[in-house]
Amino acid sequence: MRMYDLIMKKRNGLALTTDEINGMITDYTRGAIPDYQMSAMMMAIYFRGMNEQETLDLTMAMAHSGDMLSLDDIRGVKVDKHSTGGVGDKTSMALTPIVAACGLKVAKMSGRGLGHTGGTIDKLESFPGFDTGISTEHFIRQVNEIGVAIMGQTADLAPADKKLYALRDVTATVDQKSLIASSIMSKKLAAGADAIVLDVKTGSGAFMKAQEDAIDLAEEMVKIGKNSGRDVRAVISDMDQPLGFAVGNILEVQEAIDTLNGHGPEDFTELVLTLGSLMLAAGKIAKDAAEGRAMCQKVIDDGSALLKFEEFVKAQGGDASFVTHPEKFPKASIIKEIKAPKSGYVQQIVCDEVGICSLILGGGRETKESSIDLTVGLVLHKKVGDFVEEGESLATIHANEAGKCEIATKRYLDSVTISKDPVSKHQLIKTIIG
Repeated sequence: MRMYDLIMKKRNGLALTTDEINGMITDYTRGAIPDYQMSAMMMAIYFRGMNEQETLDLTMAMAHSGDMLSLDDIRGVKVDKHSTGGVGDKTSMALTPIVAACGLKVAKMSGRGLGHTGGTIDKLESFPGFDTGISTEHFIRQVNEIGVAIMGQTADLAPADKKLYALRDVTATVDQKSLIASSIMSKKLAAGADAIVLDVKTGSGAFMKAQEDAIDLAEEMVKIGKNSGRDVRAVISDMDQPLGFAVGNILEVQEAIDTLNGHGPEDFTELVLTLGSLMLAAGKIAKDAAEGRAMCQKVIDDGSALLKFEEFVKAQGGDASFVTHPEKFPKASIIKEIKAPKSGYVQQIVCDEVGICSLILGGGRETKESSIDLTVGLVLHKKVGDFVEEGESLATIHANEAGKCEIATKRYLDSVTISKDPVSKHQLIKTIIG
């Protein structure tokens, strides 16, 4: 097999065979194919696309390029959840203890934040002592004992995807449906879950800005799941404004705890209940999503979801007293209100701009090596459709440097449009697939 011939084949719009894709991914992972040839292949795929079989073959080849985590020693159906990322997305911290309290097994690998999107691992490490670098043995034992564990992704999980993504990132070939779907699903399949629920974001703060593109991506990933023998379901949810009110690591942890106490923001609670209901149905714990939703609400109401979160934090070395006393988390030194410049209805909040505000304050990473400030961020008080009086607080900014606080304040004000006419509130759940 010559890489030259495969590039020409795809360039000419022909489908690659399973053996060709397997050989190409194997050789690229071990360094036998140079970046310039794989870049040419990515560009050919970008323009010519991949059919359903090619997309599945690429996914499976990347999944098998490193370790395939076996979860056979975990009793029961194992269900994972994945979000395509966004601003204020603290969903895993509230969702996983809720469904674990219902009796579902959640064995989840998560990543750190990069750019203006936050990472679950960073947020969990807000708890003093919390360890996401647990061994596979610890991971499996903990899921069996308490129903939930979250660990950082290992370097040996889908290494082909890591190499390919870095290449796509610098060759303008990131936003191709088959390449995105195979990138996400290769890691999920390698992580060993029996069923996967996907939260595919759409809007200004999401990777997929247009709803139809988000639906296309979700359908592609659901097909991959079906063709690989996994139960995969997808929710298309709004990311045209931040999820919930809090944006920033510790601020989001505190909001997740509020939600487990039954006092979370309406939109965030709705997303958690929707995803949880699908996870319980996929895990055969509930007969359908309606029953699953009622089960999720019950464990919030009776306090068992909060207790499960406390148990989870403690099991991974964290100080669980912060769950019942979230006021113990450190605070930023500067806490400032951002006042509305005029009265009216909030018409728009440019979502990715809010994420960039948090990044400017130090709450995100410019590069993988950057350190982050866990205490900084923003708490919104008004969202799209809300009325605000001139001089009333739009948001509270949490900062540790006055200069960064001023820059983020101006940027936030520039991201908000206030209209004299009433504005409809956003529909959070757009559709459910699979």
